[in-house]
Parts: sequence; structure tokens; C-alpha cells
Amino acid sequence: MRLEGKVAVVTGAASGMGKAIAELYAKEGAKVVVSDLNIEGAEAVAEGIKSNGGEAIALKTNVADPNDINAMIDTAVNEYGTLDILVNNAGIGDNMAPAGEVNDDRWDLIFDINTKGVMRAIRKAIPIFLEKGKGVIINTASTGGFNGAHAGVAYTASKHAVIGITKNTGFMYAQKGIRCNAIAPGGTATNIVSTINNVSEFGFSRTKVIQSAIPRIGQADEIAQVALFLASDESSFVNGAVIVADAGWTAG
Repeated sequence: MRLEGKVAVVTGAASGMGKAIAELYAKEGAKVVVSDLNIEGAEAVAEGIKSNGGEAIALKTNVADPNDINAMIDTAVNEYGTLDILVNNAGIGDNMAPAGEVNDDRWDLIFDINTKGVMRAIRKAIPIFLEKGKGVIINTASTGGFNGAHAGVAYTASKHAVIGITKNTGFMYAQKGIRCNAIAPGGTATNIVSTINNVSEFGFSRTKVIQSAIPRIGQADEIAQVALFLASDESSFVNGAVIVADAGWTAG
């Protein structure tokens, strides 16, 4: 029970990596706020956790809405008395559009969800962590956060920004008992493809060159194991880091 008595918020937890993280955290003793725009999926995850003897509540959250972000953190505190772990996992993909094709609306939406949502949740959680003298933040970045050939320009830029937020937050609060790290998954089986439409033919053709080098597709529970390590005291000396989980893809 590596997270016994901890309270965790996990965004994008109705499916994929977020679901696997929420379920594993609960199995390890955490009380989990299962946050997602898909409330039916979040409720199913929370019910599954409770049926297995864990504690969880589901919450509908649009991470692009600052009011929803604030309500999400407030719910954790109101329901469970505190917050110990924040997992910023919610995100959407782009349509592989390069800079010459990207439109402002899609750019703004991707940054609202993938980047602003992360910043706003951290901003809301920091005062709680400062008062406690400790806290853990885990951001889902991407191998596209430090490479340029894994998605379109909007997603790539948004995940580069998440890595910047992670490093800055980790450094700024390093002496306050707050750790902030990121996971950079490679190709992983999730439903993020459902957020992609009107794919750029040119952009997709360029990313295919790199996709052909993927050793294998990862599973959500493999990413969840990394998130468990980062949330636990076993990673007490890990801060401002980006843990790559891609089967060696970007090492090539």
C-alpha cells in the first residue's frame, strides 16, 4: 500500500492512462477523485474502484474551464480533507497539421486543454501543498514534448510547454517539499485518436517516417506503474524530471 491515506486527483481518468493510474492508486491505498469530461466513464471507473474495496468519487471536469479546475481541487479537499497528489493527465491530440496549415481555433483549444489546464490545476493545488509542506504533481507530457516529428505543431508545442512547466515548478518549489515530474509516453494504446479529425495529409506523411521506428505500442498500465513510482516516496529525490516510457523509441 504505497499510497496509504493519500488523496489524489487524476484528470482524464475515464479511460486510457488516466483510468489505469486512478485504479492503481486506489489499489495502493489512495482516495481518488476520478476527473473527466466524460462523466459516465468517470463514474464507471469510480464504481469499479469502490467495488474492489477502494475509495473514489467521479467528477465531471472540463480542464479548459478554470472554474471546473478550481471546483475539482475544492472537491478533493471537501470530500477527503486534503490533497496529496495531482495528476494532470487530460489531453487531446491535434490533426498533424504543420505550422503552414494550423488554424487558430484548434491551436487555442489544444493549449487550453493540454497546457493551460495543467498550469491552472497546479496553481490551485500549490497553496494546499505549501500549507502541508509537501505535495506531488505528475504531468502527462509526451515524447512529442522534446521531439518535433511525433505530431502536428500545436500538440508538439503544447507538450513542450508542459515539460517547461514541470521543470520550472519542480525547481521553484524544490525547497518547499513539493515535487513536480512528468511522464513522456511514446506510442501508447489509448483513445486519444478519438480526439483527432481532419488529419493533415502532409503532416501525417512526415510523422509516419518516425512512427515506423516505434519498437512496440505501450499499454496504459505500463504508464500507470511509472505514475505510481513518481507519486510514492520511492521517488523522493526525483524532481523536475521527465521520465520517458517509450520502449526505447526516442533512444534510436
